[in-house]
Amino acid sequence: MAKTLPELRVLIDAVDLELLALLNRRAALAHEVGEIKKVEGSVVFRPEREAQVIQTLQSANDGALKNESVAVIWREIMSACRALEAPQRVAFLGPRGTFTEEAALRFFGSSIQRIPCTNFDEVFHATTSGAAEYGVVAVENSTEGVVTRSLDLLLNSPLHIVGEISLLVRHHLLRTTASLEGIEVVLAHPQALAQCQDWLTIHLPHAERRAVSSNAEGARLAATNPAWAGIASERAGSEFGLHIASHAIQDDAFNRTRFVVVCLPSVLPAPVATGKDCTSLVVSVPNKPGAVHDMLVPLKTHGVSMTRFESRPARSGQWEYYFYIDLQGHPSQPHVAAALKDLEGLCAFYKVLGTYPLAD
Repeated sequence: MAKTLPELRVLIDAVDLELLALLNRRAALAHEVGEIKKVEGSVVFRPEREAQVIQTLQSANDGALKNESVAVIWREIMSACRALEAPQRVAFLGPRGTFTEEAALRFFGSSIQRIPCTNFDEVFHATTSGAAEYGVVAVENSTEGVVTRSLDLLLNSPLHIVGEISLLVRHHLLRTTASLEGIEVVLAHPQALAQCQDWLTIHLPHAERRAVSSNAEGARLAATNPAWAGIASERAGSEFGLHIASHAIQDDAFNRTRFVVVCLPSVLPAPVATGKDCTSLVVSVPNKPGAVHDMLVPLKTHGVSMTRFESRPARSGQWEYYFYIDLQGHPSQPHVAAALKDLEGLCAFYKVLGTYPLAD
C-alpha cells in the first residue's frame, strides 16, 4: 500500500535528523583533523583532496541524486567543516552578485569570508598582500577568448594557480521594471557587452552601451536610474532588487567562462597529482625562424597533450611574444617532467603558473 503524504513527511523528518547527526559527527572528525594540522603546521584547504573525495562519492553514487548535485552538496559540507577552523578569505571581482563571486562560492562553498574588489589588479593585490588568502579571476570565455588583464597579471605576480572552475554564463537584462521600453543605457563589463552584442543590436539598437568594472556594478547602477539596464546574473538582480527584463541574452547559448584560483605558495603549495590535472606555463622563445615549432617538439616527443596555447605581446618594442600554455598532466608524472625540462631548455623565459586539478 502506498504511503500517504503525512507518512512520507514523517519519514523525511526522521532522515533529516539522521543526516544532521551524521553531519555533526563528520564536523567533529574534521575538527580533529584540523587540530592535527595545526600541530603539524599543514594547510587547512587541500583542493586535490576535496576533488578526490567528490570523485570517490560520484563513482559510488547509484541513487537518485545526480553527480553534479553530489558535488555541490559535499562542497558545502566540506566548506562548513573548514570554517570550524577559520573561513578562507577569498578576493573576487565585485561588488556582490558577480559571476566571479559565484565561481568562488562554487569552488570553496559558501562558508568563506568574501572580499569584493573593484578590478582584477585589486584581486591580485589583496591576495599578494595577505588581505585575502585566495583570489578568483576569470581567464577565458568560450565566446570572447582570453581575459588579457588576468594573463598579464599572472606573468609578473608571485601568485600561482591552485584550482579552476568553469561556469555556464547566462546574462540577463536587469532593470527597475520588467519592460524593454525606455532603455537608454545598457551597462556591463566589456566582455559581457561583447557576448551580447547581437542581441543588443536587434532589440536595443539605439541604447548606449556603457562599459563598467563588472556586471554586478552595472546592475547596481541600473538600480539608480529607471532608464538604465544592466547585463548581469540572476544573483545580481536579487542583490540589487531588479527585475529580469529579458532572460539569457548572450549570443552563444552555451557561453562559458573559466576562472582560476590563485594564492601565494606559502598559503598553499602546488596540489599533488590527482590523475586529472592541468599545468599552466608562460614562456618566450628567441626570435628566430622555427623557434615556436621547436618549442612544441618536447611535448610531442614525450606524449604530453597541450590544451591551450595563447600569445600576448611582450611589450618590449621588438615584436616579441609570451606564450601561455596549458598542458594535460602533473609535473610529478615522469613524461610531463621530461617534457617540461626539455621545454625550459629552449626558452628565453619560462615560468610555471600553476599545477592544479581539472574542473569537473
